[in-house]
Amino acid sequence: MTDNRREWSRARDELVAAIRQLGFPEELGAQIAKQLGSPKAMSRMMGYLHNVKPRSAELIVDEMLAICSEIEAWKEKKASEEANARYNEMLYHGLEDWAGDV
Repeated sequence: MTDNRREWSRARDELVAAIRQLGFPEELGAQIAKQLGSPKAMSRMMGYLHNVKPRSAELIVDEMLAICSEIEAWKEKKASEEANARYNEMLYHGLEDWAGDV
């Protein structure tokens, strides 16, 4: 097992345990972990669970969706910044020089 896989597995297990401690089924925790997809996102969810201690599955799912939405917005922002950097590079160097780098 790779280090990344081990880290993901550890974060998943901690998230599932936290959700079970709140009285929800293990399957909910497993699905939340799967949707979040990264240890960092799962850590954010753990912070929410420990601080808020939600009393309904709907609140947990709502927070998961909010985290996923923020991650997607961040990815879109980074893609936009990359496209803008490439465009500025093209403007600075000219179209002929820039097209040769592609």
